[in-house]
Amino acid sequence: MKFFIDTANLAQIQEAHDLGILDGVTTNPSLMAKEGIKGEAAVLKHYETICEMVEGDVSAEVLSTDFNSIVEEGKKLAAIHPNIVVKVPMIKDGVKAIKWFTENGIRTNCTLVFSAGQAILAAKAGAAYVSPFIGRIDDANWDGVELIAQIAQIYSIQGFKTEILAASIRNALHIVKCAEVGADVCTCPLDSILGLLKHPLTDIGLAKFLEDAKKM
Repeated sequence: MKFFIDTANLAQIQEAHDLGILDGVTTNPSLMAKEGIKGEAAVLKHYETICEMVEGDVSAEVLSTDFNSIVEEGKKLAAIHPNIVVKVPMIKDGVKAIKWFTENGIRTNCTLVFSAGQAILAAKAGAAYVSPFIGRIDDANWDGVELIAQIAQIYSIQGFKTEILAASIRNALHIVKCAEVGADVCTCPLDSILGLLKHPLTDIGLAKFLEDAKKM
């Protein structure tokens, strides 16, 4: 399973990269705004900077919701860097745009996916990634990880090549559960990734080793 970091914060991207486990980055307008990145020129430049920091795919999200505008915006984003994947919402015109992008050599990430049916449409249109938002599904009293498992089973049976990118990750356990049920990618905040490091027995064991080392 690949690890993407879900942020527009350059320091966090660098920290994940230095950890040696970073495969890519996802971001969105909300995350850009959180870092004070405003205006088209500044956003495009920020995407370019992120692409220069990582070797893997970088999802850049369109703001448009009609077919022609999604295509035009997506072409502009894809021109930034070969690693850009155009992030398109799961709406009717979004699916149409994903098909157009696929036929014209532009990779896409279908975002805001909350059902297996939506995931099937994204795969049929040729999306490189599909992004089920498991944390938000959990918030609605459904099981987000169960949706990942369902999509993985369908894709396996049908032979779809679209990668399942588990999004809206809330904690380290989400990451482990998504790995168990077949997610191809997990995108999450840095804190969730670092949470995988933590275990009380590790801390106790290390403290004991260091204590014993002083006696040598």
